[in-house]
Amino acid sequence: SREVLAREAINHALKALKKRHLIEEGAHAPAYIALSRPIISQGSEWKEKAENLEMELQQCYKAQSRLSEQLVVEVAESRALKASLQEKETAIAELEKELNQTRDECSQLKTDLEEKIRALELLMIEHQELKAQLEQMAIKAKNAEAENKMLVDRWMLQKMQDAERLNEANALYEDMIERLKASGLEKLAREQVDGIVRRSEEGAEFFAESTVPSVCSHRINAHEGGCASILFEYNSGKLISGGQDRSVKMWDTSTGSLTHNLSGCLGSVLDLAITHDNRFVIAASSSNNLFVWDVSSGRIRHTLTGHTDKVCAVDVSKVSSRHVVSAAYDRTIKVWDLQKGYCTNTIIFHSNCNALCFSTDGLTICSGHVDGNLRLWDIRTGKLLSEVAAHSLPITSISLSRNGNVVLTSGRDNVHNLFDGRSLEACGTFRATGNRVASNWSRSCISPDDNYIAAGSADGSICIWSISKADIVSTLKEHTAPVLSCTWSGLGKPLASADKNGIVCTWT
Repeated sequence: SREVLAREAINHALKALKKRHLIEEGAHAPAYIALSRPIISQGSEWKEKAENLEMELQQCYKAQSRLSEQLVVEVAESRALKASLQEKETAIAELEKELNQTRDECSQLKTDLEEKIRALELLMIEHQELKAQLEQMAIKAKNAEAENKMLVDRWMLQKMQDAERLNEANALYEDMIERLKASGLEKLAREQVDGIVRRSEEGAEFFAESTVPSVCSHRINAHEGGCASILFEYNSGKLISGGQDRSVKMWDTSTGSLTHNLSGCLGSVLDLAITHDNRFVIAASSSNNLFVWDVSSGRIRHTLTGHTDKVCAVDVSKVSSRHVVSAAYDRTIKVWDLQKGYCTNTIIFHSNCNALCFSTDGLTICSGHVDGNLRLWDIRTGKLLSEVAAHSLPITSISLSRNGNVVLTSGRDNVHNLFDGRSLEACGTFRATGNRVASNWSRSCISPDDNYIAAGSADGSICIWSISKADIVSTLKEHTAPVLSCTWSGLGKPLASADKNGIVCTWT
């Protein structure tokens, strides 16, 4: 330390002075010799030497003073350095402690890392095994797809043959009808529905032949923002429409005038249904609810809640006006009791349903889904009875023929197919160049006499096919926006259509 160094410096200085004093004593030896000389003769020399020695002694005192001052300064600096050294030693001890802790943490992290590396190696091995399994499954799936394609091709060939046979049967049926007319049994043919002769039976529906429309009789600005659903009252020329402006309106098609305005819906109307006694109108809404109006009073009778997403399809039983079925984008199909006003059964399925309808016996439901499949359900148990791959893209519409034997489906693949209502076997396929389905809820229809199909297109046209001839018999052009819905009056005419701009046209 500096204090020790200072002490050593002082001792060294004292030794030097003592040595110098001894040297000076040796130097003064001549003076002792001169003592033998007379004092008077040597007095001046002694005096001079004494003065010199006094001056040297003063210089020694000055040097000693300087060394003392330097010693004091160095002692103070030594103490300051000692305090600083203690602080640094304390800091070093703390750093050593932190270093030990860090080493312990590093050791623990190293252990954890080794465990993670071993776990990662196990995962990599499992990944390789799963990858190998996936490759095997991909090979199996590819083989199954090829086999499925071959089976589908064989199935489609068989169905085309069945459709040809059905067309031949339809031709024979038409020929038979013509013969019946010629033999004076036209009235009997008009009364025949579902193979049962109905003359005065209560509740029998009026049967009339449909005519191919060609003229737009009325162009109605029905709704703002688009009209997605229209339908006729049973055995009536009154038309019901629902649009994005959250309103449901009833029109007299003979004059094109508005007769009723049913308000209270909280969302866009995506589909409509009416009971067979024409008493209640049901609307499927984007507000996740169904609204039931009493037509006579114009007031809401029920608000059916239970769906958790927009309701896109609704239908009423053909047997009882009490049961209603609906489908929503929450992957559910619900059955409702209108008298009680609540849900009685819920069917949950992985693919959303875009369209549905009741069978004529009211015991089954036919539904069209986003995955392109047509499915048949038991309304009482909710079990899936059968299904068929009807389209390669989502189904947008399902329409049941008047006798209930045939189901018409339309899809985003721009194809319109006919299926047997019970076995779901294909009966016919209809398509046309330029006829493109406009939305996921574009509705097509079958004429009341089951002879024609009408479907709107994204270019604003409406194509009408003859079922027996499997060919287009008319193309109607009046709309300037994509046509979203078509429906035929049960009286045989008129045909009504609605487009994305909210325009409704009636055709005769």
